[in-house]
Amino acid sequence: MAEYVVKLADERGRIQEKTESAHSEAEIRDRFSQAGYLVYSVKARGTAVGIRLPFRRKVSAQQFLIFNQQFLTLVRAGLPIVQSMELLMRRQKNQYFQKVLEDVRDRLKGGSLLSEAFEAQGIFPKIYTTTLLAGEKSGNLEEVVGRYIAFQRLLLSFRKKLIASLIYPSILVCGVVVLFSMLITWVVPRFALLFQDLGSDLPAITKFVLAFGNNAQTWAPFVLVGAIVLAIVFFRWKKTESGSLMWDRFMMSLPIFGQIWLKSQVSTFSRMLSTLLGGGLPLVPSLETAAASIGSKTLARGIRTASKSVREGRSLARSLEATAAFPDLSVEMIEVGESTGALPQMLVSVAEFYEEDVQNALAAAMSLVEPVILIIMGMVVGFILIALYLPIFSIGMGGAAGH
Repeated sequence: MAEYVVKLADERGRIQEKTESAHSEAEIRDRFSQAGYLVYSVKARGTAVGIRLPFRRKVSAQQFLIFNQQFLTLVRAGLPIVQSMELLMRRQKNQYFQKVLEDVRDRLKGGSLLSEAFEAQGIFPKIYTTTLLAGEKSGNLEEVVGRYIAFQRLLLSFRKKLIASLIYPSILVCGVVVLFSMLITWVVPRFALLFQDLGSDLPAITKFVLAFGNNAQTWAPFVLVGAIVLAIVFFRWKKTESGSLMWDRFMMSLPIFGQIWLKSQVSTFSRMLSTLLGGGLPLVPSLETAAASIGSKTLARGIRTASKSVREGRSLARSLEATAAFPDLSVEMIEVGESTGALPQMLVSVAEFYEEDVQNALAAAMSLVEPVILIIMGMVVGFILIALYLPIFSIGMGGAAGH
């Protein structure tokens, strides 16, 4: 069951607010109307009962994909939706997801639509609830759920390939940081003690490295705390509307990687729009849903502007072109799809083209980044070793000359 905040008036006209538990808003309205109250408004309070947390949790994409695959299998087998949800809820090992599905089942029993029940949880993607709504209106729920599953499979596969491309460079960067930290905080101080015992004059490069190591040991805790604070502030700022928009613009302005980010977002948008249109949703609502679901705030703003132009009668291609946010090739391919009446199929082609382009560009970029990281790591280590061993060589050469 879910909790609702009810604003109502009694027979004397006194307005009051109450918090009540029920399976749906309709149940709340009927309950108070029969008791003689005038109901002004009924609003859901938070998410499912018993799973409120100080922060909003999410169900992993992989876990949600498996759930939808099982749900579609049960529905195609002829099981009623409520019974299917009951069965999947009992088999769910994730307790949080189990509570969510329990609330979905209770809402379905209370008369809510499947799309309404999932949307009320506040944790599922907008594209999913909109797809369900389109399937319910068209009477073809099985097909739209199948389309969403295919969309999620391709999206997850694309993300896994991107992550796999970044694993090795990430390991190299971590290796550079760990090696540099060990040299500065452990090796350099021991050489400092050795040189102090020798009492000889040190080269300027050695003095610089020793001073840097001593300062690093002194200021390391403060730097670490400062970095953590900055990271927290940054992530909070990035969640704001202005912060996320500025960060997205910065990402797109980066050389090489900016184009990779843009193309990956265009491919995601194309697949979303194709899935929504294929499910029977009109173009304008599909654009609005895609704008709410996409990661790039710059593209989302452009899509919202384009949806307004489409509502006024302009073509999708010309509307997207006017935003100057989409690559020219994607606009041209969409224009061909519109003119031939095969827009959903052409959007799939756009997505496939940019996915392949992103993978090739990322592979090429990583082939350049990896040697650069290795060169930088070698230069840093070589610089520190030369600085530390130069006085020893000088002493050895001086001793040999004396003999």
